[in-house]
Amino acid sequence: MLSQLFKKPITWMVGIDIGSHSVKAVLLSKKDEHYRLEAFAVEAMPKGAMVERSIQDIESVGRVIHKIRKKMPKSVTQAAVAVSGQTVITKVIFMDVSLSDSELESQIEIEADSLIPYPLDEVSLDFEKLDINEADPSKVNVLLSAARTESVEARAGALDAGGFEPKVVDVESYALSRTIQLCANALPEDAEDKIVAFIDVGASTTLFSVVQKGKTIYTRDQVFGGEQYTKTIVSYYNKSFDEAEQAKISGDLPPNYTFEVLAPFQTTFLQQVRRAVQMFLTTSGNDQLDYIVLSGGTSLIQGIDRLLIDELGIHSIIIDPFADMELSPELDREILDKHRAQLAVASGLALRSFSSCHI
Repeated sequence: MLSQLFKKPITWMVGIDIGSHSVKAVLLSKKDEHYRLEAFAVEAMPKGAMVERSIQDIESVGRVIHKIRKKMPKSVTQAAVAVSGQTVITKVIFMDVSLSDSELESQIEIEADSLIPYPLDEVSLDFEKLDINEADPSKVNVLLSAARTESVEARAGALDAGGFEPKVVDVESYALSRTIQLCANALPEDAEDKIVAFIDVGASTTLFSVVQKGKTIYTRDQVFGGEQYTKTIVSYYNKSFDEAEQAKISGDLPPNYTFEVLAPFQTTFLQQVRRAVQMFLTTSGNDQLDYIVLSGGTSLIQGIDRLLIDELGIHSIIIDPFADMELSPELDREILDKHRAQLAVASGLALRSFSSCHI
């Protein structure tokens, strides 16, 4: 009773995933060990405002986020956002276990100079102690994250322009892998001890993040996404980009579309996933990948999960972050059903409300 009385109240944060085609937002609450979806929003991004994960027009993105702000409770003012792409570097380094946090910070700044290929005055650094190194107990594993400061400031500026207080800037691949706690029941019972890959296929970038025993052990971004699929529809059927996007969702395409567009894209997608899996296995020294969790708009292409099962022999599912979650009665279920798989990264960011750790 007393522990509950003096327990610090949790400040909710809206998880905001800024993509090149849309901005997605999720707000979660938590009671005991159960999450509840309080609000969500998806708003289209103006063309050119975001290019290759880099914000080109902070004011335009801010206006989109302001639309999202209106759909969230007025009492919730803080938000979490993420960086990704070539400007982000994450490394696990080994430091003396006896170092205090302040000593560790000073030592990491020294180490970072040789680990990061950018001038330190252009980079924002953060770190998180993980666990004791198994090979050398005198060392502790430390996750070092670095991003170009301009990328961090652009996202913080867009949130501020949209009416939110930027509270957390995360790394997209870590936000994605955090959603394992939301989809555990959709995976086989042994998944907790197995190696699970999360693959989020966005418009222009695919995030590949691997989790083992609740820890992110590998991440990689690939320049590949559903935009290539849409552009093929544009070229084959003389449609505008917006018309092609709508046709892709509605399925209103000619009968020969399956052979002319869908099958070639599936082949390319399979090649991308196969390459990513092979790079992980080669880099990590693991023999196999046990499960794949797909997310992003492209994961909704009919049969894409079945394709990976048949061709790679890896148990694959499409994520539904809210399958085991209570939903606020005020939510539009029809709109939510259309966007569930696209809200993985935003959900992972929203989970930062309930954890003080950096990942």
